[in-house]
Amino acid sequence: MANKIVTVFVICVVVFAALNVRQAEAADPAKFKDCFTKCEKECRGDGNGHTFCEVKCDSDCGAKEAAEKLNINLK
Repeated sequence: MANKIVTVFVICVVVFAALNVRQAEAADPAKFKDCFTKCEKECRGDGNGHTFCEVKCDSDCGAKEAAEKLNINLK
């Protein structure tokens, strides 16, 4: 009997949590693309390779996007 009560309780918690999960707010893809394109052009102009620039710019633009969402000044 106690196992059934615990099982029902766990199922209720899971259903409640599933109903309250909010979808993450999507960032503006155009803003990220502009940042990425500008960064990659500058990075490649400095003589760095494609893979290095892709990783660097993805990281930098992602950090800027997260900072903007959290109202943090990175400068």
